[in-house]
Amino acid sequence: MIKAAAGGGGRGIRIVNNEEEFSRNLPLAQAEAQASFGKSEVYLEKYILNPRHIEVQILADEHGNVLHLGERDCTVQKKSHQKLIEESPSTALNPAQRKKLGESAAKAAKSIGYVSAGTMEFLLDSNGHIYFMEMNTRIQVEHCVTEMVTGLDLVKWQIRIAAGEKLTFQQKDVVLSGHAIECRINAEDPNRNMMACAGTVKKYLPAGGPGVRVDSHLYSGYEMPPFYDSLLAKVICWGQDRDEAIERMKRALKETVVEGLPTTVALFEKILDDEEFRSGNFSTDFVPRKYHT
Repeated sequence: MIKAAAGGGGRGIRIVNNEEEFSRNLPLAQAEAQASFGKSEVYLEKYILNPRHIEVQILADEHGNVLHLGERDCTVQKKSHQKLIEESPSTALNPAQRKKLGESAAKAAKSIGYVSAGTMEFLLDSNGHIYFMEMNTRIQVEHCVTEMVTGLDLVKWQIRIAAGEKLTFQQKDVVLSGHAIECRINAEDPNRNMMACAGTVKKYLPAGGPGVRVDSHLYSGYEMPPFYDSLLAKVICWGQDRDEAIERMKRALKETVVEGLPTTVALFEKILDDEEFRSGNFSTDFVPRKYHT
């Protein structure tokens, strides 16, 4: 896999199977990396066929304390490798794998003297082997699911750490409760290969109710520009277990109104009812294979 060195989000990535494909795709990946991130540098990594994409949230202060806050499963993604749905905890991990992954992420962050909130990203193959992929040295879009299952405000802690404060809790105090799912409401048309769309949001009404959180900048009359990411809102639902979280998300999506632009809401409604997704047994090819997106 050829990957952009200066950024992520599925941009600047090409999968190659032989030398001929490499020669053809290298300049394409470099050009996309330059256009997306202002730098053309790329790197190579082993391509894992149809893995689970699992990441671990960490917090590290300047006093030597490094904690892991559980994992997020980001396997539901477009064929361009951009994430669509994230959840915590992952259905793919057993307790031993979860422990190993969390401890490995914290150890890696500590070994480089990292300070702040951050995310270690991994791939899990069909044989249970775990591969380190990259570290995101920032708050991520999907940090909300971790906040929902831990009760911690990650943005607040990132600011407090930057101010030199010490973490006031230890690893034993981090307890995951229930299950959380996030759907990214994008201004994209699932019927046109997820083409991003600009225009006016004529009407916006967010969902509400118990266990539902919506993060968004939207309002009726908002002009969606063509220059930036197509994300309109994030709908996050918590439940005592995965089934309850899914049912709450289904209700929240039905309540979500965004008129004037195509969105990913209808696609998510299909995915949440999909037997393969409900089983918890799927890989990164799930959406491209079944929804051609």
